Amino acid sequence: MKLAAPLLSAALLALAPALTLAQGKPLIYCADASPEGFDPGMWDSASTNTVGAQMFDGLLGFKRPTTELVPKLAVSYEISPDAKSFTFKLRPGVKFHSTAWFKPTRTLNADDVVFTFSRFIDPNHPFNKAFPASFIYPQNLGLAKAIDGIDKVDDMTVRFRLKQPNVTFIANFAFAWAGIQSAEYGAQLLKTGKASQINVQPVGTGPFQFKSYAKDDLLRMTANPDYWGGKQPTTNLVFSISREPNVRVQKIAAGECHVTAALRDVDVASLANNPNISIEKIQALNISYLSFNMKKPPTDKREVREALDIAIDRDAIFKALFPRGDAMQAVSAFPPAVPGYNKKLKNEFDPAKAKALLAKAGFPNGFEIDLWALPVQRPTNPNGQLMAQLIQQDWAKIGVKATIKTYEWGEYLKRANNGEHNVYMSGWSGETGDADDFLTPNLSCANSRGGIKFCNAEFEKLIDEARATTDTPKRLAMIEKAQDIFKRERPWITMAHSTVYIPIRKDVVGFKMAPNGSVDFEGVYRK
Repeated sequence: MKLAAPLLSAALLALAPALTLAQGKPLIYCADASPEGFDPGMWDSASTNTVGAQMFDGLLGFKRPTTELVPKLAVSYEISPDAKSFTFKLRPGVKFHSTAWFKPTRTLNADDVVFTFSRFIDPNHPFNKAFPASFIYPQNLGLAKAIDGIDKVDDMTVRFRLKQPNVTFIANFAFAWAGIQSAEYGAQLLKTGKASQINVQPVGTGPFQFKSYAKDDLLRMTANPDYWGGKQPTTNLVFSISREPNVRVQKIAAGECHVTAALRDVDVASLANNPNISIEKIQALNISYLSFNMKKPPTDKREVREALDIAIDRDAIFKALFPRGDAMQAVSAFPPAVPGYNKKLKNEFDPAKAKALLAKAGFPNGFEIDLWALPVQRPTNPNGQLMAQLIQQDWAKIGVKATIKTYEWGEYLKRANNGEHNVYMSGWSGETGDADDFLTPNLSCANSRGGIKFCNAEFEKLIDEARATTDTPKRLAMIEKAQDIFKRERPWITMAHSTVYIPIRKDVVGFKMAPNGSVDFEGVYRK
């Protein structure tokens, strides 16, 4: 398989007239949370990925609003017939950001790609010794075990060799975590003893570059004057951190921001008739769920997990959280639109059966448990506190007393990854339209550090074999069977797949949503 592309897309060339229209107007995005950091490989939350995507390019990208792969820092790639070797030809003449803290002396080459991915797979890499970091998504993929080697074929050619075939592997190079770092910048940081600055003072090749950041307030970026994709029509891009959804609604209505993070279901009507705003809509590849601690009692018992799941009245929750009716109850680990979805699975609501399961598990009188409420708003979970309260009421009816807890977003993620929870709310958005984009990063054994999350040998074997086969019907059958195991073991309480709504001011030109509801401001401007 081979993909090639011209050095400058026709779409970007078509933006040339916009340069005179934009007249330097700033573009302000009302974000829903602060970035956890600025090293894209270290984080996997949607809010942080959105920031990184403005400043970093991967070898590949996605053509919005589709799941089609397009060239970015690679102009072409080839996949070997056995799906074990992936070779990239790099784009010539790509410049890294020139900043107050780094002045590049060369353009992008193979050393940068090798440096970026070596950090993910080699704990003994000199940079990792100087700045030990957790690379969440690469670790959840089991990248270190999957990659047999990364070869610098020549200055502008890189080859990735896998230990096992993987027909889905190519899409990883388009994800936000795979943004290419400068090896020259890395060497400078090592030499000066400032390796940790890679997460504070970013240097990428993207359309915008870092200017300043005030935590929980403003992130300022400026157009990259040397961007390989052409001059940006927007000179100043500002992320205004606005955690409260009603505040974001007020700001865009008043023209204080021009695009916002996705609306809650209940907020759509308040902006629908505003003549200055249009609302972009997409049926996203997403899911919200509650994840059990598979190691800590009592949720280490399968009967307990099933009981807590079937004690929840999803119909009542959906009436409260999704009054427009645009969300769908989640049954499996990914949406029905994804090939391989198991249509035989179903949700249950049976409090009597739940009580019997608790008795069977040794808890005839119930127990006490912590329930973590999502501290940020997401289209699939617009009000974590309300969802938690409704679940708390349902669980009380089967004798389970839930204490609702929550934390600031970064702290919430950190504590959950450490396994401090019994049950915590989470979610996921896919970009490829492939089931593996949901299964491997979230439900493989690589994701279960210390046994906190799901790790099932039978499930693992099926998804591993599914990734390795090019026989599509056989692959989809394996994915369907894996979902039977998922539903039997209940590592999650599946909640919702949602429509995503993003409001934009009508003077904004060129904005396109992605299937995961994320935002990208390359080529976007205000007229």
